Amino acid sequence: MKAKQLSVFLENKSGRLTEVTEALGAAGINLSAMSIADNSDFGILRCIVSDPDKAYQVLKAAHFAVKITDVIGFVCPNTSGSLSVVLKHLSDNGVFIEYMYSFANGNVAHVVIRPTDLEACERILAEKKVELMADSDLYQL
Repeated sequence: MKAKQLSVFLENKSGRLTEVTEALGAAGINLSAMSIADNSDFGILRCIVSDPDKAYQVLKAAHFAVKITDVIGFVCPNTSGSLSVVLKHLSDNGVFIEYMYSFANGNVAHVVIRPTDLEACERILAEKKVELMADSDLYQL
């Protein structure tokens, strides 16, 4: 199932991530998951939040460059090789993953992916009986 993810573009300078988290916190928005990728000039904060539409408005009002992107969340066992089985289903069917982030919690791993073809990805994962996460479940992790 698709969920909304925020992508926030940040200059590589001290305090910018703090400003994002302060703005979200002041608005009562919780960060459920996040990943940061950077190069020499800027970073991209990708995050799942409790209220993506409100977070978008809050960050825009604070003059951050932000966009909303659809992603897919799923759960797999937190055991060796489990993720590779799921990813093989996708690659065998021509679904390319642009990026991914995940975290383990006990016996399960929660995975967020951005595939090039969201519909095909959802269909394949459902056919292979991979546990898809509802957007509301991702927003409340």
